[in-house]
Amino acid sequence: MLEPPPAEPPPAGRDVRDRLSLWDRRPQPTAPLSDRQTDSVLELKAAAENLPVPPELPIEDLCSLTSQSLPVLLTAAVPESTEDVLLKGFAALGMEDERIETAQQFFSWFAQVQTQMDQDEGAKYRQMRDYLSGFQEQCDAILNDVNSALQHLESLQKQYLFVSTKTGTLHEACEQLLKEQSELVDLAENIQQKLSYFNELENINTKLNSPTLSVNSEGFIPMLAKLDDCIAYISSHPNFKDYPVYLTKFKQCLSKAMHLIKTYTVNTLQNLTSQLMKRDPSAVPNSDNAFTLFYVKFRAAAPKVRTLIEQVEQRSEKMPEYQQVLNEIHQCYLDQRELLLGPSIASTVTELTSQNNRDHCALVRSGCAFMVHVCQDEHQLYNEFFTKPTPKLDELLEKLCLSLYDVLRPMIIHVIHLETLSELCGILKNEMLEDHVQNNAEQLGAFAAGVKQMLEDVQERLVYRTHIYIQTDITGYKPAPGDLAYPDKLEMMEQIAQSLKEEQKKLPSEASFSDVRLEGPESCSLVKSGSAESLNPRHQTTISPADLHGMWYPTVRRTLVCLSKLYRCIDRAVFQGLSQEALSACIQSLLGAADSISKNKTQVDGQLFLIKHLLILREQIAPFHTDFTIKEISLDLKKTRDAAFKILNPKTVSRFFRLNSNNALIQFLLEGTPEIREHYIDSKKDVDRHLKSACEQFIQQQTKQFIEQLEEFMTKVAALKTMATQGGPNYSLSQQPWAQPAKINDLVSSAYKTIKTKLPSTLRSMSLYLSNKDTELILFKPVRNNIQQMFQKLHTLLKEEFSNEDLQIIACPSMEQVNLLLSMSK
Repeated sequence: MLEPPPAEPPPAGRDVRDRLSLWDRRPQPTAPLSDRQTDSVLELKAAAENLPVPPELPIEDLCSLTSQSLPVLLTAAVPESTEDVLLKGFAALGMEDERIETAQQFFSWFAQVQTQMDQDEGAKYRQMRDYLSGFQEQCDAILNDVNSALQHLESLQKQYLFVSTKTGTLHEACEQLLKEQSELVDLAENIQQKLSYFNELENINTKLNSPTLSVNSEGFIPMLAKLDDCIAYISSHPNFKDYPVYLTKFKQCLSKAMHLIKTYTVNTLQNLTSQLMKRDPSAVPNSDNAFTLFYVKFRAAAPKVRTLIEQVEQRSEKMPEYQQVLNEIHQCYLDQRELLLGPSIASTVTELTSQNNRDHCALVRSGCAFMVHVCQDEHQLYNEFFTKPTPKLDELLEKLCLSLYDVLRPMIIHVIHLETLSELCGILKNEMLEDHVQNNAEQLGAFAAGVKQMLEDVQERLVYRTHIYIQTDITGYKPAPGDLAYPDKLEMMEQIAQSLKEEQKKLPSEASFSDVRLEGPESCSLVKSGSAESLNPRHQTTISPADLHGMWYPTVRRTLVCLSKLYRCIDRAVFQGLSQEALSACIQSLLGAADSISKNKTQVDGQLFLIKHLLILREQIAPFHTDFTIKEISLDLKKTRDAAFKILNPKTVSRFFRLNSNNALIQFLLEGTPEIREHYIDSKKDVDRHLKSACEQFIQQQTKQFIEQLEEFMTKVAALKTMATQGGPNYSLSQQPWAQPAKINDLVSSAYKTIKTKLPSTLRSMSLYLSNKDTELILFKPVRNNIQQMFQKLHTLLKEEFSNEDLQIIACPSMEQVNLLLSMSK
């Protein structure tokens, strides 16, 4: 029989629950939980709310449960009956043998079931608590082990620090010992290295004193290098104790080595020279084979000494001993070359002189060409022995070139022909200096010096001979009758040209006149030395005899030939002075010739002759691109003369010894100082000035020839008008005896007749001399204008002063008639 259930829960369970509720009751919880703990409790609570339905619950009660109370799917099989379910439930509670008959038993059973349920509910928490307690014990054990290990590690660390300190101290001590050892080793090596230079003295002395030592041996050059290193080292350390002693000893060794090199090289060169000299018993070899042998033998011997000379040259800038030996070797080499070449060159120059005794140009050209080859060959041979140049070689070559200069100079100073001297200038200046020397200036420097000296001598001789030529052949020229046979010679040449033209028309297959004539505008180019200018650049279909080179007046031809010779040969300043002198002399000779022609023939011939040749001069000096202006300085003694006259005046004697500004001597010194005056002479302007003057004279003379009577008549009329305007009596031109219509008719008729008869001859002379329509028109235009203006004035005067009847009596030609008459000049 079941006991009745208790009316209230046991007090112990209630106390527990009350106490548990105080744990986290706010606001003063007894055992407050952390956020993490609170989250864990909430998660457990959520998991506990959804417990599965007990399997022993009767199947009928399942229907009373809501769907929310059964979140877990039932996996158990549905029992067959309610009794089986209940039996299993009681069996699980251990009450399968008991029976509940009363309410008290039921309550007792229910309390038991409830207690059992509480226990089942807290079982998993207890199990988790026990599980966590096990972990805590394990963690405590691990923590104890870790603390123990830390204690052991701390002990080990202390021991390590102690050992590390001891080891570091030992390592530092070892490093210090190694450092000291390295310093000692370096010191020993440094001492040994320094001692090695001093120890080499004995080895070098032994080698130099060895009787078997040769400068060509393999060990000589390394020994020389070692000796240089020792001297350089000792010289750079003058603070060493035995510095002077060892330096002196090493210098002695170097002197021995230099003596060996010098002796070997000098003996080699001297032996070569003696061998070559023995080949010719006369010791004056003068053939081409001998010259070839001189160079072949030396080139063959060059490799024997070139290595030693290179070593000396490389060290010559570092030590004076090497430079001294190199200078001695240079001197020996050049002495031997001079000994060989001197007689040979002198003999060759003498031979060339005998071959070209009369041809100075060929002699200069061949002699200079020979010396060019000698200079080039000597430089090439020098480079076979040496690598660095020396000025002594050019000195030797200048001495050798001087032998040619000594032979040529006496010949040059006796040359009198300008053509030869100008050609010599061209050879020396163009062929030698510009062609050869400029293309090979390094090897021909000595030759250039000799050629320049020779060129200066030729130019000096050329200037001197030019002065004489100007004085004798231009200024002092005495014209022959044929030179002044103008216009006869022009007419004769024109007739010859006309006959040749007629023959040309008959024989069209033969050459034309321009081909058969010997001289003409295109063939009379006088500017030599590569000048492309022609003396007469005008190309005309008709050729005037006056344009022919051979028909020029001799002084004009000589002046232009002289200038053409000088233009390319002498300096610009010297050429300007000579050209001014030559042109001035030529102009004076032309003026004298024109006066002679005017006296012998007519004034027109003299004037046209002068105009033509002045035109030729102006045209031919144009290609000379130079200034024909020179400056002359003169001393003006006019003030000195006036002051001298003033001081010689007896009145000034009393003022000689005055001690003031009126002293006569002081005034003479101040006022009598001569003045230096500068004035310029321009030959081109001089030519233009004389040409202008000649043209003006020609125009004036022709105008006077044609209308002289009319000019006199107009002058009288002008004087009459002047008298009337100045208060004189009124005049009537028709009442003047010299102004009667009949008299005026005679004047006009005479002037018109003169123009008609003399104008063709004037135009003919202009055409014969000038032979240029443009020049003729320019020259005659002022004459025509003067005639036209005179007739125009006459017409105006006649209309004002005379009646129509008088005008008919005068019968003055109209302007159309005058213009028609003058149109013959066009």
